[in-house]
Amino acid sequence: MNHPGRPALLPPTLPEWDPVWSRIVDVDTGDGEHAFHVLDTLEALRAEGIEPTGTILALHGNPTWSYLWRRLAAATVDSALSGGRAWRLIAPDQLDMGFSERLTHDGLPTPHGPEVRRISQRIADFDAVVTTLLAEAAGSSAADVAVAGPQHPVQAGPQHPVVTIGHDWGGVLSLGWAARNTDRVAAAISLNTAVHQPEDAPIPAPLRATLAGPMLPTATVVTDGFLRVTLRLGELSPEVRAAFRAPYESASLRHGIGGFVADIPVDERHPSHAELQRIGADIAAFDRPALLVWGPKDPVFLERYLRDLRGRLPQADVHRFELGSHLVSEDYDVPGLVLDWLAAQFPTASETTPAPEATPDTASTPRPVTAILDARADDETIASVDFSQEPAQQISWRQLWHVTTSIAHGLRDLDVRPGDRVSLLVPPGNNLTAALYACLKIGAVAVVADAGLGPRGMTRAVTSADPQWIIGELPGLGLARAFGWPGRRISVSPLGPLQRRLFRTETSLTELARTPHTGALPTPTGADDAAILFTSGSTGPAKGVRYTHADIAALAAVLTRVFDVREGTGLVAGFPPFALLGPAIGATSVTPDMSVTKPKTLTAAAIAEAIIAGDATMVFASPAAYRNVAATAGDLNAEQRAACAQVELVLSAGAPVPLDLMDAIAEVFPAAAIHSPYGMTEGLLLTDIDREGVAAAAAGGDLGVCVGTPIDGVELALAPIDDAGNSADELLTGTAARGRLGEFVVSAAHLKSGYDNLWRTSAQAARDGLGGRTWHRTNDIGHIDDVGRVWLEGRLQHVVTTPRGPVGPGGLEALIDTDPEVSRSAVVGVGPEGTQALVAVLDAEGTPLSPGLAPLDLSARLRARVAEVDGQDLAAVLVAPTFPTDIRHNSKIDRSRLAAWADRVLTGDGVPRRV
Repeated sequence: MNHPGRPALLPPTLPEWDPVWSRIVDVDTGDGEHAFHVLDTLEALRAEGIEPTGTILALHGNPTWSYLWRRLAAATVDSALSGGRAWRLIAPDQLDMGFSERLTHDGLPTPHGPEVRRISQRIADFDAVVTTLLAEAAGSSAADVAVAGPQHPVQAGPQHPVVTIGHDWGGVLSLGWAARNTDRVAAAISLNTAVHQPEDAPIPAPLRATLAGPMLPTATVVTDGFLRVTLRLGELSPEVRAAFRAPYESASLRHGIGGFVADIPVDERHPSHAELQRIGADIAAFDRPALLVWGPKDPVFLERYLRDLRGRLPQADVHRFELGSHLVSEDYDVPGLVLDWLAAQFPTASETTPAPEATPDTASTPRPVTAILDARADDETIASVDFSQEPAQQISWRQLWHVTTSIAHGLRDLDVRPGDRVSLLVPPGNNLTAALYACLKIGAVAVVADAGLGPRGMTRAVTSADPQWIIGELPGLGLARAFGWPGRRISVSPLGPLQRRLFRTETSLTELARTPHTGALPTPTGADDAAILFTSGSTGPAKGVRYTHADIAALAAVLTRVFDVREGTGLVAGFPPFALLGPAIGATSVTPDMSVTKPKTLTAAAIAEAIIAGDATMVFASPAAYRNVAATAGDLNAEQRAACAQVELVLSAGAPVPLDLMDAIAEVFPAAAIHSPYGMTEGLLLTDIDREGVAAAAAGGDLGVCVGTPIDGVELALAPIDDAGNSADELLTGTAARGRLGEFVVSAAHLKSGYDNLWRTSAQAARDGLGGRTWHRTNDIGHIDDVGRVWLEGRLQHVVTTPRGPVGPGGLEALIDTDPEVSRSAVVGVGPEGTQALVAVLDAEGTPLSPGLAPLDLSARLRARVAEVDGQDLAAVLVAPTFPTDIRHNSKIDRSRLAAWADRVLTGDGVPRRV
């Protein structure tokens, strides 16, 4: 099949495309002069009187074209008009692609045939185009173009940052060009791409099918199958999909698509194999700032390719869009991420805020996490009791020290290195404690994802953390095998030969616990990562939260300082995060008999037996667990009641505790002070309120859930919420913050150090620099009352934007929940932003209410109550069959799903049986 050539063309009218961006550029690429269609925002900037102060060189992959970068082009121009750095975007269509020149071909592309433009030539093409355009803008020859690095001040002309960005094969080509032009390149960005195909791993299935013999030209050139399949890897509108297809309407225009696929070096015999190896080595030597943007659901560019890139670019920041696929920039705000990252790397004078004087840290440096455990190596008193074992397993401090130290030596001998990530698929109890503290002793990073996330959620979490090792019980190892989780495997107990082969385990904790103590162990510093703890996933894919050794030590110090948890204290931990802190504090930890994924399985008898076993004076659990404890208190015998009566402190975390539940808890633990600290995975203890405080708050007129006042060491600020439901950059503190709806922003020594592989999320959460402190934007909203108490009113993404202004749903929910016919409620917004109607949704579970419209008398009563107390109008009151909540706490309501359900009901789409 002969394909005649065609000159470069300007694109037709397309959605989201500004014709002023298009130009045709003729350059000598080394094999002759060729014409390229180039997206170039230079004229758009100059039309506004703006000269570039930075340049982004973008390269598309296969089978897209420069249309892929249209949103980045628009974002760069908008940013320049708003006073940000004026980034010029240059994005050529590769030869035989997009609207660039079509070459003459005498046959169809094959991997070893002559009708393929090899990757070495494509890098030369890119070099020729960008060098010409950079020289043109600088008013000099191409040889004179030089670029300042990030450490240099911004200068006029060509002396400004040049950054590359690429996607798919454009990613590896642009990275290769950047690595070979470090004198001109200040930073590099890449979206889903690959540099190296491991010899022991198969080519991804979609590519294997396309590369199979005659399928290659058939799928890529003769038909548009490859193009159609690729364009399904993103949520594209019909108009956008048509725009991507525009340059490839006939077989003669698709030769470049087939040529790109044919040039994939699947083995060392391929003509481009050696060049790709050289590119990979060059990239590994690139030492400038880098950003890797990833859509993990990509069926071609799999996790192993990201792992390889991170190994070559250890300095790279990473941001994963967990639900994103191959065309990640079509589904997510990649332009915003890119501009935020570039602003952090190359701040302009207007973007640079002088750093305020840091607030002196008067607190003492926390002791190492394992210090108390090491100091009690000869102590025969009880350290931990595990009721998940049958019978309950009790170990002393001496035993715990010996086991953790032996496992640490065994892990070291297995070549577990400081910084290696170890996914712990072990339920709370002695085994998890031993594995965790062994990891802490050698500087390995424990990865903990809640089983309550479910198989899919856990797969996303573990895969995103990319552990080198997995330690698991059989259920966890089974999930790892079924879903292909990364990491070498270690079982908890010894397995037989068949199971070892099945689960691919190398050893067990039991075997490692027999390792002799030979040689010194690595000594982690306070700044080293200690753990990645995943959030509950109640508001989207679970996020990995990074804690350093210093962060965990500071958290242990808070428990001692604020709640008087000291060495020798007996602590029943029905809330998993705190079961793991016992050895760091020196407290005797007791894990009660319950299912970690079902807090309601904790009974009064189980908690009483745990109190007796650990001679405990403190109990820590979630509200859902306490509710069942109160409900089963009638089953307690005299000894168990006496044990509960010796408890001095009851702590509840995971969700606020209403006064009626606190009263019920007080009947079980009559001598205990009852506290409900507020926190999150990112900061486990931030405010605190006791039973008397809840009663006092209930007597006032504020709406929401009162969680008390900040604990010692926590600073609190408020970011006011505007009419669009967004929180302001400005932070208010003290009396200025009181009485206003806003997002809570906190600062404390025991906060997380960041999010894992979520660069932008980390940057946004910690973007405030007030007082020289490190702050965290909690995403929780509410208000601070006249006496400084914190009232929660929901999550930032759940703000309802009514014509009268923003409304926090939690305040109205607290009011509605006082009705005797209501078990719990959620207030959601239905309609366009800014004109949303308030809709109350009631939970039918455990009530006689039927899904659909609420009974007229109940609806009228609730609407009147809301109007009387808060002046708001409820447009409707609905009853949902059940509430979507997280599994860990069984309390965090997914209001977004309820809003979509309510919208369907109110638009006459019936009453969906599932939310």
